[in-house]
Amino acid sequence: MLLGVNIDHIATLREARKINDPDPLEAVFIAKRAGADQITIHLREDRRHIHDSDVIRILESSALPLNIECSINPNIIDSILKLSPNRITLVPENRQEVTTEGGLDVVQHFDRIAEITQALKQNCIEVSLFIDTQIDQICASKEVGAQMVELHTGAYANLYAMLNSNLSRSHHVIESLNLPRSTLKTHLQDSIASLQDGAKEAKWLGLEVAAGHGLNYHNLAPILAIPEVMELNIGQSIIARSIFTGLESAIKDMVALIKSS
Repeated sequence: MLLGVNIDHIATLREARKINDPDPLEAVFIAKRAGADQITIHLREDRRHIHDSDVIRILESSALPLNIECSINPNIIDSILKLSPNRITLVPENRQEVTTEGGLDVVQHFDRIAEITQALKQNCIEVSLFIDTQIDQICASKEVGAQMVELHTGAYANLYAMLNSNLSRSHHVIESLNLPRSTLKTHLQDSIASLQDGAKEAKWLGLEVAAGHGLNYHNLAPILAIPEVMELNIGQSIIARSIFTGLESAIKDMVALIKSS
């Protein structure tokens, strides 16, 4: 299983002070040295963290493949077509969101996504779609011509945190849901089963399968046990750990977890 390291939060720290440090490009070299297989970044419409100049510099200097997450906004797509990264992962985007809240609705935006997919593939850019596990979304992803889907693991990660974290914040969430732990466990099992079924369906259709969102050092085991998943894209938990251990050690720890599965 491959590891894509999302370095958006390095740029987020830089933007907190509107200066040039830390430089996301430095993370690319560290990730390569630590055993990562890919760099993932999200070029958002509001450019809240990664900038166009970051994309250009990473493309010019990186020895690792670059996966750019972006919305289906025409201006973003036009910009990326000129840059020719290894892969584009189309994601939903909401200006008010803290992070991506759900999967792309391929069924609703079928014609637009099919048009974008064709344009990207004509420019030799691999296309992945970040989706939820509903079968209609997976089938639509195949029909629009995508080569890969990345299954949104956010719901699974949230349920796992509610049941396994000792943080008072998670206990508060459980209480606010007014659900017994047994019910939450059932929801967690259902979430894992949905990811398993979605991955099987995608693979059967000939799509490559990745997974990502909310994955960390504690909740990986059920995802690593899904044989159809060949890639994980992980960012926040790695960058958070790096504050205390250093980035190279944080990535190496994640690589070791993946390889031990």
